[in-house]
Amino acid sequence: MPDFSFLDQYLEGHLPEAYKYLGVHKGKMNGRDGYFFRVYAPMAKDISVIGDFNDWKPEKGRMQKMDYRGLYELFVPGAKEFQRYKFHILGCDGYWKDKQDPFAFLDQVREDGCSEIFDYSKISIDDSSFIKMRDRNFDKPMSIFEFHMGTFKRKPDGSEYSYAELADILIPYIKDMGYTHVEALPIMAYPNDKSWGYQALGYFAIDQRWGKPDDFAVFVEKLHKNGIGIILDFVPVHFALDSFGLERFDGSCVFEYSNDHEFSQWGTKNFDLGKDPVRSFLISSVFYYAQVFHVDGFRFDAVSNIIYWDGNSDLGVNTGAVEFVKRVNGYVHSLLPGVMMIAEDSSAYGHVTKGGFDEGLGFDYKWDLGWMNDTLKYYSKDPIYRKYIHNSLTFSMAYFYSENFILPLSHDEVVHMKGSIVNKMFGSYENKFANVRNLYAYQFAHPGKKLNFMGNEIASFDEWKEWQPIAFEVLNYPKHKGVQNLIRDLNNIYIRYKAFYNEEYNPIHFSWIMADNADQSVYVFKRESGDECIICIFNMTPNFYWDYEVGVPYDGVYEEILNTDKACYGGWNQFNENPIHTHGKGIHNQNHKIALKIPSFGAIYLLYDKKQLEKTKPSLTKDEEEGQEETRA
Repeated sequence: MPDFSFLDQYLEGHLPEAYKYLGVHKGKMNGRDGYFFRVYAPMAKDISVIGDFNDWKPEKGRMQKMDYRGLYELFVPGAKEFQRYKFHILGCDGYWKDKQDPFAFLDQVREDGCSEIFDYSKISIDDSSFIKMRDRNFDKPMSIFEFHMGTFKRKPDGSEYSYAELADILIPYIKDMGYTHVEALPIMAYPNDKSWGYQALGYFAIDQRWGKPDDFAVFVEKLHKNGIGIILDFVPVHFALDSFGLERFDGSCVFEYSNDHEFSQWGTKNFDLGKDPVRSFLISSVFYYAQVFHVDGFRFDAVSNIIYWDGNSDLGVNTGAVEFVKRVNGYVHSLLPGVMMIAEDSSAYGHVTKGGFDEGLGFDYKWDLGWMNDTLKYYSKDPIYRKYIHNSLTFSMAYFYSENFILPLSHDEVVHMKGSIVNKMFGSYENKFANVRNLYAYQFAHPGKKLNFMGNEIASFDEWKEWQPIAFEVLNYPKHKGVQNLIRDLNNIYIRYKAFYNEEYNPIHFSWIMADNADQSVYVFKRESGDECIICIFNMTPNFYWDYEVGVPYDGVYEEILNTDKACYGGWNQFNENPIHTHGKGIHNQNHKIALKIPSFGAIYLLYDKKQLEKTKPSLTKDEEEGQEETRA
């Protein structure tokens, strides 16, 4: 009798490797090679496997019910990889339906509706050295390039690159620009192009728009061999409504709610995250991509719709869904060390990135959508009125240490008539570019990991569209090329100086120097770690300052390591060419002060190396040394 004890764990919501049992798996029976087909359909009255291997005739593929709780199985001798199939199900509602396999490892492209046999066990990725060194990046720089597989670049004839082909184009660009990670919009099989992958059906099926799973494995391997991590967007809230998919799978609500919460605000169906089999299904999907394809992290979409019923805090906390999140994060952290879990959460729910002992959800990071909204609102304002919303840029640090935040300027901000990032900026053509350079310098100086969607780095004026590649031809224009140069240098500075990332979720490494100068709209803060102290200065108006005084903590020399007004970035080249020396009495509650040139809409980083203090410290006489010894005694 076959061992189906895995079903107990699946039904209890504790089978993170369910993909190893359900779906289609290569095997042998009575000396014949073939494939085992298994499906969980608790309310089905009858099920057949139909496909290329049996002429799509239900009578040739009748499945056997292996467990009274709804596990069906059939061995098909002679079935071949890439043959198409479906489950022909007589549901409890009395209707026959042809359904894709929920655990299929390959689905047909778009709305063709069939699953395909695929043997994932042959996937092999040579990246052991990268995996060995991988961790969750808390004290490392992390600058994420968010992208869509089909629209980063396309071939001259307009066709799309495969996963493997795209790797050879994307990786040199990522390395040149200095990003540490890429984040792909969802690549689980999805029917409708317009959903961008956020209305998926195949939670174990690599989307074939860009190739087979083998191609995606090559993509990941090439990233890892070049030291680049990969994060996948994951959609655990809702699924596509197509009739051949998960909805009313066996005539009943196997995957969705059976109450008023069945349908989502996106015209899809909500997963019932309180059901244990659904929990096993989704947790196993995460494990499949992490274990088979060595994915380094998952960004969970629409977490506020998990925490609250229908994403509405007035309806209360969805405790079943919250338990699911805690469970998936717990399993990942205990069994998949080094894999990051990231929440895209717009709610004010507390402890999203805290562990179970803090009654938290257990994510490693949370997108700071409050920072994003406040910041973009500020930069869109006429500088005359910025003083009235001055705290829009200081407020984020009032709550920053409550979570482990990522600062996102994502695809969500450059679609649906919202305007591209540079188009959101105030003013004329020149002012828009000056402001966007200031914005990116502010993002990189602010504590928190960084994320930018493709096209941000070239200041594209076009909104992103799922059918149109990024317009890299704008780099023929100096202003756009200047922004790209700036992002490259920001990434390199960010990676080079520990003050920008080491223990950044510890408040001792950040402090405001000038937080309340609303009349001039000038902000100054410091980032500090070890021997490095970096003073970050932001002028949010078109006013130019020739000899502006700023308080600084240490006596000595400050070196300008970034100025967004340099000509190479598209500015007017008003930068501080010579080292800046402290002088006179301190101001702004600092012991010392400097005077420097600050260009209009300019952002400046000044580096102070504390080792110079040791070089300038006077040596003690013998009597002074003996006196100190007596004091210590």
